[in-house]
Amino acid sequence: MAPAQASQPICWIPTWGLLLLLWPVTTATQDCPRPCTCQSLETMGLKVNCEGRGLTALPVLPANTRQLLLTNNSLRSVPPGAFDHMPQLWELKVAHNPWHCDCSLTYLRLWLEDHMPEALSHVYCASPDLATQRPLGQLTGYELGNCGWKLPPSWAYSGIWWDVSLVAVAVLGLILLAGLLNTFTESRN
Repeated sequence: MAPAQASQPICWIPTWGLLLLLWPVTTATQDCPRPCTCQSLETMGLKVNCEGRGLTALPVLPANTRQLLLTNNSLRSVPPGAFDHMPQLWELKVAHNPWHCDCSLTYLRLWLEDHMPEALSHVYCASPDLATQRPLGQLTGYELGNCGWKLPPSWAYSGIWWDVSLVAVAVLGLILLAGLLNTFTESRN
């Protein structure tokens, strides 16, 4: 009977150790958005798989997302700042969505340019007509629309007054210099 009691603590140690190892994995996947599946990665963080779920809008995504798969959905736009709360995000797959390539995709385009420029050639526009069947990375700012960005009127730009005052001081300096030269040449004669 003594040998059986001695083996009992040995069996409990691996079970508790296994539970302690699995605890971070189960807590990490608790924030997984409903239509998606999540998997803990060995490198810390989550792989959030939302492929082919019929998404029309981005779900609320966990901050520790490292890989985000959004291919084969019905996404048309990405709200500004959608990925800003995910500093670990290093893989984003967004191909095969009916993207509406206008101002609503400016954020996605800029994010991809900064983090995964090669992915821009795999994001094709479904609309508007000007952009249909073209990769997002090939569109110019004009083709994405003016996005409500307007340059301020030149008279409202505060820097212009600084420039005008510098020119005025320079002209005044030249006038004074010409006057001094004129006075100097008259006194010599």
